[in-house]
Amino acid sequence: MKTNGKIGVLAVALILAGSAFAQEKKIKRSELPAAVEKTVVEQSKGATIRGFNKETENGQTMYEAELLVNGHSKDVQMDANGAVTEVEEQVGMEALPTAVRAGLEAKARQGKITKVESITKKEKLVAYEAQVLTEGKKSEVQVGPDGKPLAHKE
Repeated sequence: MKTNGKIGVLAVALILAGSAFAQEKKIKRSELPAAVEKTVVEQSKGATIRGFNKETENGQTMYEAELLVNGHSKDVQMDANGAVTEVEEQVGMEALPTAVRAGLEAKARQGKITKVESITKKEKLVAYEAQVLTEGKKSEVQVGPDGKPLAHKE
């Protein structure tokens, strides 16, 4: 009986912990609020739209448009009023400043960098994020716009 009680407490704790994290779900364009749709029209000029997501985190609903622009990915996150809050855009390694490339490679260690994105929040470049493949395992590393380690994840 003691074990069953512990399992029940653990299950409730996991459910509560899970509700604190963002829950992203794919949605149709028709489900976007009018203000978000207006921003999507502006942001997707010259792009191919790959899909939309809706995410609720800390009680705030955010929308994301997944775009393909000139062969690279660009994800635009907006609040329910259509204000752009974050843009993640794929960047080629050759286009990175030398310090950023060196910083990402140092954090990736022996891993292979498979994709790099710039992260812009409120129209300000805040970080670069690289997807890394190390012995079959995927991970992400970030550095600041200057290539130096960040105090916290963006």
